[in-house]
Amino acid sequence: MSLLPSAPTAQGRRRSGHRPRVVQVLAGSMVCRVGLAALLGAGLLTPPNGTPAGLPAGFVEAYPVTVLAMDAAGPPYADWARGGRRFLAFDARGDGRAVEVVGELATADRIAVLVPGVGSRLSDLDRGLGGVARRALARQARDLHAALRRADPHARVAVLAWLGYDPPDGVAAAATAASARRGARALGEQLRVLAARRPTARVTLVGHSYGALVVGLAAVDAPPQVTDVVTLGGVGTGVDRADLLGPARVWAAEAPNDWIRRVPQLRLPGIGHGVRPGDRSFGAQPLPVAATGHDGYLLPGGPTLAAVAEVVLHGATAPRDPVPAAPVAEGGTEAAPAGPVAEHGAGTLTAGPAAVGSAAGAGR
Repeated sequence: MSLLPSAPTAQGRRRSGHRPRVVQVLAGSMVCRVGLAALLGAGLLTPPNGTPAGLPAGFVEAYPVTVLAMDAAGPPYADWARGGRRFLAFDARGDGRAVEVVGELATADRIAVLVPGVGSRLSDLDRGLGGVARRALARQARDLHAALRRADPHARVAVLAWLGYDPPDGVAAAATAASARRGARALGEQLRVLAARRPTARVTLVGHSYGALVVGLAAVDAPPQVTDVVTLGGVGTGVDRADLLGPARVWAAEAPNDWIRRVPQLRLPGIGHGVRPGDRSFGAQPLPVAATGHDGYLLPGGPTLAAVAEVVLHGATAPRDPVPAAPVAEGGTEAAPAGPVAEHGAGTLTAGPAAVGSAAGAGR
């Protein structure tokens, strides 16, 4: 049974003051809402088309439906809904999955989709994996949205915190692409919905760690609205060269002390993800980084967050003076910097579509 109501007729819209039918669900009686929440909680009614592979793709009409599901799930999710947070999809079963929207998706002409990596669960959306705040997908989405607004206060932007798949639980499971393939299929459905509903918008995919593999696999047959793919400490993308991901511009950030650099770059039957997008041989355009390890790419005030915001807004990184990289001790451990330090794999970049892969010969 689906919770999504049918589209209203023109006559019905006139009678209801042009309010969408889905809004009327929430405007109805409290008895109806409580009853629906009880059915959801009992498992007798489920959101539409949910599958083990991923959550159903949705647009803003899904907001009231997810409110009901979050009410039924109880705290802390009911509190998120009552606090005005908006979700395209929500499922608290198992490790949980959700797609949160930061900004006004209905009017956005620049959309960023953040995809997390190994071990990410619904319970970590706010607190961060292992209780580390900088790893929290919802926080990263808010920080990116704030950076976009700072860079251009008049831009119409939205950021999706996309936990729409079930990431691998550990390193062994992450050695295969099985979860990423399922995630890419679900992400592809969401991208097609965004393209249909916001056909003039530009979409940027941002994948962290194993999430880079998800966005890489999804990018190959993504709609043309997807103009940029960004990987942050990416383990792989499903291909060994940036130009094989399709027409989108490809960007990569890889911190000098990110442990991902020690992951073997191999691809065997059923295991391994090939060349890392942060390796210069891959041909992605490098983004500036600080020595913040594997989880600090989107920290406020850092060079990578500002650069990702410029990519989302303009498809290019803003000109800035290159800053020397922090020295890295043997074994990938960061030597203590004297102050804020950034690394530019190819110096300062401003780039358009023709520049894809131009950084292949630049040192990192």
